[in-house]
Amino acid sequence: MRKLHTKTIKYLCIFLSAVCVTSLIGCREKAIAEGEFDSITYEITAAENIGNVRSNEPEVLEPVAAGEVVYGNDTVSIDVSNASEGYIIITYTGDSPKVKVQLTGPDQVTYTYNLLTENAVIPITSGNGVYSATVFENISGSQYSTLYSEDMNLTVTNTFGPYLYPNQYVNFNKDSAVVPKAKELAAGATSDMEVVTAIYSYVVNNVTYDKEKLESAEKTYLPDPDEVLATKRGFCFDYSALMAAMLRSQRIPARMEIGYAGDVYHAWLSVYIDEIGWVNGMIEFNGTDWALMDPTFAANMSNSKLKSFIGDGSNYTTKYVY
Repeated sequence: MRKLHTKTIKYLCIFLSAVCVTSLIGCREKAIAEGEFDSITYEITAAENIGNVRSNEPEVLEPVAAGEVVYGNDTVSIDVSNASEGYIIITYTGDSPKVKVQLTGPDQVTYTYNLLTENAVIPITSGNGVYSATVFENISGSQYSTLYSEDMNLTVTNTFGPYLYPNQYVNFNKDSAVVPKAKELAAGATSDMEVVTAIYSYVVNNVTYDKEKLESAEKTYLPDPDEVLATKRGFCFDYSALMAAMLRSQRIPARMEIGYAGDVYHAWLSVYIDEIGWVNGMIEFNGTDWALMDPTFAANMSNSKLKSFIGDGSNYTTKYVY
């Protein structure tokens, strides 16, 4: 989990890293000169890479239903064992083909999910506090009955967890095709900002907006990032899920958000960048096109100015976060 450090600790760490790197390089050169290089093990660290190249090795977190803290009845279980990591897992074992869950957090925003998989991973995005979960089972037509309801006091200690773990809307795993693709796109990048730019550029230049798919999609539609990557077609939901999955697999927290930019209903991805924090609306969708906030603008603006311009969220009103 990422942590923010004081300037003193940061500078001390930089100094110690420089000393350690210098020592390692010296030892390596001495070993080469004495013909001993083949007999030693040497790992290249991110700080030591030429040009400070960022490691592009993927890290895909795996949600687990540990079974330690579970609410439910004979047909539904709500596993909150890993709520501290920012997610819960809901499992339905009944016979109804249509099941919904409504989750209301301490901010009183109600999220409605369709339970389309056996173990649905639901992100906890409203902070710490009491969450009310209600599971509904379809009776007929558009009529549903309450199957189970529970109030749960949840504490999220890994604040980045909801935006790094896969979930029902950003669905991927270590074997997903999007993972090696993101690794390929991140190769040679020297910062998270460059990775964001590379992934964004690839998606908007290679995925075609599919209006027919949008019009034919069921209300229960969930994006499949691997399918979008393979077909190179999709609509806004697909674009968001694909970019978020690739960013998360590269250890970059990414929030898929829906709300208002001014008075316009809007969608965007907010991304966490070290030394800046959350950049709200970094990748925006206005209903027709995607746009990336100019990374050069961000890189050349002081942290305080960037936060006051866009990072404090004043230009955005978020309704849902996934």
